[in-house]
Amino acid sequence: MAFLDISAVSKSFGSVSILRDVDLSIEEGEFVVFVGPSGCGKSTLLRMISGLEEISAGTISIAGEVMNEVEPADRGAAMVFQSYALYPHMTTFENVSFGLRMAHKARDFIAGRVNEAATILQLEKLLMRKPGQLSGGQKQRVAIGRAIVREPRVFLFDEPLSNLDAELRVQMRAELTELHKRLGTTMIYVTHDQIEAMTLADKMVVMAGGLIQQAGPPLTLYDDPDNQFVAGFVGSPKMNFLAGQLVSADAGAVKLSGVGGAAEIALPIGGVGGGARAVTVGLRPEHLTIAGDDAPGELQGRVTLVEELGAESFVHLTAADGTPMIVRARRDAARAGSSVRLGIDAGRALLFERDGQRIRGSLTQQ
Repeated sequence: MAFLDISAVSKSFGSVSILRDVDLSIEEGEFVVFVGPSGCGKSTLLRMISGLEEISAGTISIAGEVMNEVEPADRGAAMVFQSYALYPHMTTFENVSFGLRMAHKARDFIAGRVNEAATILQLEKLLMRKPGQLSGGQKQRVAIGRAIVREPRVFLFDEPLSNLDAELRVQMRAELTELHKRLGTTMIYVTHDQIEAMTLADKMVVMAGGLIQQAGPPLTLYDDPDNQFVAGFVGSPKMNFLAGQLVSADAGAVKLSGVGGAAEIALPIGGVGGGARAVTVGLRPEHLTIAGDDAPGELQGRVTLVEELGAESFVHLTAADGTPMIVRARRDAARAGSSVRLGIDAGRALLFERDGQRIRGSLTQQ
């Protein structure tokens, strides 16, 4: 049995359905990240685990115990909020120790717990400061420290880095990863930022429309998405999607026409049934190359913008049918306004039905 088990969980506010029949298993010690667009239900699911939202249907269990009717304080979960939620008139020591003091723990016990958390989070020199004297990253560490001293079974993070600037977010991501390694406690983290999800998660849970679209290791979702939503959501820059027609399929390959408006290409995907039909081809920016003058190129594109990033460039193009594309290329690979031919790493291309479902077939050797 999984350490934390979410079974057929649904949530509605009146006639509005937020989550529908969510099933998810989380093992003890995993770092799990819920990711998805605003309104997909990820924060609601986190709050249901914590007990701050009631469950409309289904069950949530921790260590084999059903939590549906258990009070938030008795679930062994500690929540870290986006807004820090620190008391401005209290010092760092007082904020971190607040829960323990409310539980009437012994003074020496409190001091030991707070000092241990302060050491882990590098807050030793800040214990006598009040929130107004702290930076955003320091405030977030204080909020995490308040959770650590409770020694919870599960840490719950609700978009804790969204108020920080870009450089500090990168630093805090590294600190959270190190914290997880040191504590080994189950952590569940909510974010709308898929880069945060990719860099932090052992297991990444992509949500949309109140449903789990796919769950698994981040690189599995990147390389092997179940549907077009996951393929497009995971990865930056996002995957390119080109309309085309599946003309024929045999045991070794599928042949497509009109890809991007004009191209005819073959993909080494066997075992695809269903006959001729409209499909969508998915190509990540790094799986397209700008072909040289004497090199073969399956697609045509006109360059609209080149983002020079130093070591590499993001080349924005439009295909023959006007579909926008992005190619990850070497610096100075193309000029805005020029027409280029694009080579395809056919073995890495993905195929989707027009309703967004993945056409898997079987990958064959080229």
